[in-house]
Amino acid sequence: MATRWGICSAGKISHDFTVALKSLPPEDHQVVAVAARRLEDAQEFARKHSIARAYGSYEELARDPDIDVVYVGVIHPYHLSTCLLFTNAKKNVLCEKPLAMNSKEVREILASAKMNDVFLMEAVWTRFFPASVEIRRLLAQGEVGEVKIVRSEFGVPVMHVARSVQKELGGGALLDLGIYCLQFICMVYNGEKPESIQAMAVCMETGVDETVVVTLKFSKNRMAVFTCSAGMLLPNDAVIVGTKGTIRVPDHMWCPTSLMVNGKVMEYPVPEPYLPLNFLNSTGMRYEAEEVRQCLLKGLKESAVMSHADSLLLAEVEDEIRRQVGVVYSQDCQ
Repeated sequence: MATRWGICSAGKISHDFTVALKSLPPEDHQVVAVAARRLEDAQEFARKHSIARAYGSYEELARDPDIDVVYVGVIHPYHLSTCLLFTNAKKNVLCEKPLAMNSKEVREILASAKMNDVFLMEAVWTRFFPASVEIRRLLAQGEVGEVKIVRSEFGVPVMHVARSVQKELGGGALLDLGIYCLQFICMVYNGEKPESIQAMAVCMETGVDETVVVTLKFSKNRMAVFTCSAGMLLPNDAVIVGTKGTIRVPDHMWCPTSLMVNGKVMEYPVPEPYLPLNFLNSTGMRYEAEEVRQCLLKGLKESAVMSHADSLLLAEVEDEIRRQVGVVYSQDCQ
């Protein structure tokens, strides 16, 4: 039986996710419905992607009995209400990152998923790329010895994009871009909580972070540092340095297609899309989709690769970084 997907939101990321699903076997994955706040947007999306059902509200999608899992592609200030709509309707959920605006909201979403006995995962797609799977394998095998420091950066000039700048749209570099660097560090250190966090930032006039530099210290004197920016293009690489060697993601570390392991290059290309994409390497979202399918087939309620604890850790560290640099969202005051 194919996993039957419902797509919530007819925006750019939902387009790319749907294109990625079509790169997987149709006997495994099918998109059966799309919902948008405006019916005409859903209908246009459905036409473009040959989807049978289009809904003009998210509630209608939540009521559709023929859906196994919903992909939530709305902007992050709406993740809480949208996730709760679907979990309370007993729908499995794959929600775009960041899972929510802060750790309080993340806890609410996770509690609702548990209470309703549904699967829920934050769509940290990077973790499911073959390159990331290989990184975890190399680390487990001790390929670079004991990891001493991890460095990562992600910066792209997106100041012209409203949702990157406006506070009420969840703007700021950390939640949109820095989360990729942070999840990479947390993956390398196996979901361990850092012992200390030091953050500095340059903020925009809108009150959100434009560029953030964060230093983290973990147990056994292991360190990490990351830079994220919505104002400039950075090299966007990631490096893991251990006592016996180095693993480097040479570029676009959020959707990696190559690795350098002690100087040796390994390539992991993603499939070609059948329609033009909005974002780089988006067919790589197929890997997280397949993870969801495998979890559902096994009756799991969370993924071991991107667990509920992993999502909560990300949110808690992001909360502390924002506290240090003085970025406060309306959701923090509720």
